[in-house]
Amino acid sequence: VFTDHTDADQSMETNTPENPHTEYGLTENIQRTVENEKASAEKISKQKVELQALPTRAYLDQTVVPILLQGLSVLAKERPPNPIEYLAAFLLKNKNQFEERS
Repeated sequence: VFTDHTDADQSMETNTPENPHTEYGLTENIQRTVENEKASAEKISKQKVELQALPTRAYLDQTVVPILLQGLSVLAKERPPNPIEYLAAFLLKNKNQFEERS
C-alpha cells in the first residue's frame, strides 16, 4: 500500500508544470528565442575566430574594404574641406549596413 501512495505522489509531481509559463503557452516561444540567441552568439563567435585566422588581405577584404571603397567614392565626389573627418563620419554613419554583411 505504501508503494502505491509513493507512485501516486510521483505521478502528481510529473503532472505539475515545471515552468510557470507553460500554462500560458509561452514556454515554446521562450525556448525558441533562447535557442536562436545562443545560435546567433555561437555564429558571431565562430565568425570572429575565422576572421582572426584569415591572411591580412583577406581579413581586410572581409571587414573594411567594402565600406572604405564606398566612403572613398563618396569622398571623391563631394570633395569636402575636411576629408578625414568626412570619411570618419561616413564610416560611423554607415557601419551597421556593412557589419550585417560580414
